[in-house]
Amino acid sequence: MKKFLFVLSTLVCALGAMMAETPVYLDDSKPVEERVEDALSRMTTAEKIAVIHAQSKFSSPGVPRLGIPEVWCTDGPHGIRPDVLWDKWKQAGATNDSCVAFPALTCLAATWNPDMALLYGQSIGEEARYRNKNVLLGPGVNIYRTPLNGRNFEYMGEDPFLTSVMVAPYVRGVQKNGVAACVKHYALNNQEVYRDHVNVLVDDRTLHEIYLPGFKSAVTEGGAWAIMPAYNKYNGDHACENAPLLLDILKGDWAFDGVAISDWGAAHNTEKVATNGLDMEFGTWTNGLNWGASNAYDNYYLAKPYEKLINEGKLPMKDLDDKARRVLRLIFRTEMNRNRPYGSLNSDEHYAAARRIGGEGIVLLKNDKNLLPVAPGVRKILVVGENAIKMLTVGGGSSSLKVQRETLPLDGLRAKAADKGVEIVYERGYVGDINGEYTGVTTGQDLKDSRSADQLIADAVKAAKEADMVIFIGGLNKSKHQDAEGSDRTDFALPYGQDKVIEALVHANPNTAVVTLTGNAYAMPWLDKVPAVVQGWYIGSEAGNAIADVIFGDVNPSGKLPMTFAKKLTDYAPHARGDSLVYPGVNGDVRYNEGLDVGYRYTDKARKGGNVNFAFGHGLSYTTFRLGAPVASAKEYDGEGTFTITVPVTNTGDRAGAEVVQAYVRDLKSSVYRPLKELKAFRKVHLAPGETKDVILQLDKRAFAFYDPATKLWTVEPGKFEILIGTSSANLPAKLPLHLTRPLTWPDSAH
Repeated sequence: MKKFLFVLSTLVCALGAMMAETPVYLDDSKPVEERVEDALSRMTTAEKIAVIHAQSKFSSPGVPRLGIPEVWCTDGPHGIRPDVLWDKWKQAGATNDSCVAFPALTCLAATWNPDMALLYGQSIGEEARYRNKNVLLGPGVNIYRTPLNGRNFEYMGEDPFLTSVMVAPYVRGVQKNGVAACVKHYALNNQEVYRDHVNVLVDDRTLHEIYLPGFKSAVTEGGAWAIMPAYNKYNGDHACENAPLLLDILKGDWAFDGVAISDWGAAHNTEKVATNGLDMEFGTWTNGLNWGASNAYDNYYLAKPYEKLINEGKLPMKDLDDKARRVLRLIFRTEMNRNRPYGSLNSDEHYAAARRIGGEGIVLLKNDKNLLPVAPGVRKILVVGENAIKMLTVGGGSSSLKVQRETLPLDGLRAKAADKGVEIVYERGYVGDINGEYTGVTTGQDLKDSRSADQLIADAVKAAKEADMVIFIGGLNKSKHQDAEGSDRTDFALPYGQDKVIEALVHANPNTAVVTLTGNAYAMPWLDKVPAVVQGWYIGSEAGNAIADVIFGDVNPSGKLPMTFAKKLTDYAPHARGDSLVYPGVNGDVRYNEGLDVGYRYTDKARKGGNVNFAFGHGLSYTTFRLGAPVASAKEYDGEGTFTITVPVTNTGDRAGAEVVQAYVRDLKSSVYRPLKELKAFRKVHLAPGETKDVILQLDKRAFAFYDPATKLWTVEPGKFEILIGTSSANLPAKLPLHLTRPLTWPDSAH
């Protein structure tokens, strides 16, 4: 018995010793910061170096000796990119990496609904989690400065407040799944031409008021775990090597505790990326390992060259520790979080979310004669246009997707029409880009057409005369020099002669509706002749169904433009004077001379009888709304707490719908230049026919502030302001006076 007790005691002691030696970083019950410090203390210099740079196209190594796993990233903001080979962009040939394509972020922004952003983030985060990706490289929040930017379709429009409100719930939704949102491209990546080396020169006030708020909101309101510094330079230094952006603002003022992950190939100098705030390096020298060093990953700037400088004492260990600490924190929040959900892929719920977001983001721009929705007496509809039959989920750059399915507009319309006893016929009208391949993902479509341009139009016109109505479905696509990463548009007009097609169709049949699928504004020389115009964006897997829902009236459109649709390119501030230094740049520099006058801040000020086709915030409905007199909580405001405006909204039509009430602030007298008006509050309200609801808009001191670069403080000057209430930047019939009673200042770090 004594021998048994001795053995048992020995086993218990041994077990206790083993438990005592169990690393804290493996214990989920311990706080993350304690686990991070424990793991960091066990790592060698070489292991710290290993975790801060890539080992393949989309992954970085963990620490096998300590059981710390790899980090796997994935594009992109609209769907989970298919797997590529270890060292190449070519497809890996997997059969389980198809996804749901969600609407492009311009479409999400057009919903003006933070609930849709949360649904979007939650849904795409579930797909990333199911594919066991730790970092989703998105969302994008760069401001729409010029309509020529090929990557605008990946962003959330021209207004920093709208972007800020929409990005935070997206980030939270993604990260509920134990997947990090990596917000991009930080900062000032507002053009694709010269993007890898263009040096952006912008004043501090414009930087803080226009180009940084979306990123700040993602960090301070959304709690983003990762951020992606951009390709371009800011004031002489690349964004990945830029101490003011990464150290002073991001990690200083905003207290960002996540990981700054380079855009692929955006690092350029070991000492700068080591000391100026970059945490992880991806994409350098990885062109299939057929150029650069043969051991490419070990020769990254944050790899052996950095380790050598550390070991020689030429660079401090504290910076390396900070980078490794941040990567460990990311791993514990994602892959080593055993409480994260399992996710799901290609689920019915995700398709439903994509369709709902798409339907809510579609914008009804014009609807004379109530041409839409399709009237009960319509029996034959002609659909014309390449975008009615072209898959638009493939191409465009890193957001190109391999989808499980994509319902094309023509197919969606035909399915809906069949249920309603309507015949749909189709004519091509024009031939654009028939290519259907990107990095090995192919659409499988044969879009060849041997007819001449004149014959295509003649055939469409003949069919138009025989139809009750015509729906033209065109716009841009994901080809180079359209809506695509790596290049900007070269023209504000629609490509492939579409204007001529539209003119011919409406002449043949006045009941013509134009539906455009784009991520950018464009010229509309035919606008006065066409009774109905719908802005459809890139809607993804459920494009055809979402468009059909709106065209036939099963969904009442409620989208609002997140950017201004001006008449001409020169109606946008960066193009107003044709100055190449302002766009696209001269000798490597681009100067943002327009300052704060981006989007409606310029076009609404400059309007002299109409330089805008459709204003920022514009969008119609199949019902009508009446905004009652707004009531303010006070006539004076001292900057404490919130200032509240109540706006009664009534649905005066005969069908359910939604309206977006928008509030803009105007400073009537200021010591500095202030824009004519700036969006500072909005709310979407859903109403049954005849129903009235009070919409509550809340503003705080930030709504009245400007950034003072001399003091580096946000500043409110006392005096008279106006709150303008309405439904677009050009439709603000109600005005409320407000007196700010005292001066206020606070640093950017006060969030």
